[in-house]
Amino acid sequence: MSAMKFCRECNNILYPKEEKDRRVLLFACRNCEHQEVADNNCVYRNEVQHAAAEHTQVLQDVASDPTLPRTKDVRCVACGHGEAVFFQATARGEEGMNLFFVCCNLSCGSRWRE
Repeated sequence: MSAMKFCRECNNILYPKEEKDRRVLLFACRNCEHQEVADNNCVYRNEVQHAAAEHTQVLQDVASDPTLPRTKDVRCVACGHGEAVFFQATARGEEGMNLFFVCCNLSCGSRWRE
């Protein structure tokens, strides 16, 4: 797939357009009448890469989020801090919910689950 194309006449972006009569893919300007034949029939390609490991999306500032519940019943496995934010989420490849913890020590931010 090639990069974005721009109009030679007015420098606006060229959009893919199908010419059904000739069965040709064109790139056409929406501002002027300029058109050019596409050199490749691929308009968009989405490549999905799967990772085998679990990746949990936890933001760095989740420990300072006032809307999340906190507990003092756990100790951080990394720094020993006595307060953590917790939430439930599903882990990839597993059924059911998991309980995730994030250390409230701003210099630590360690994450673990039960």
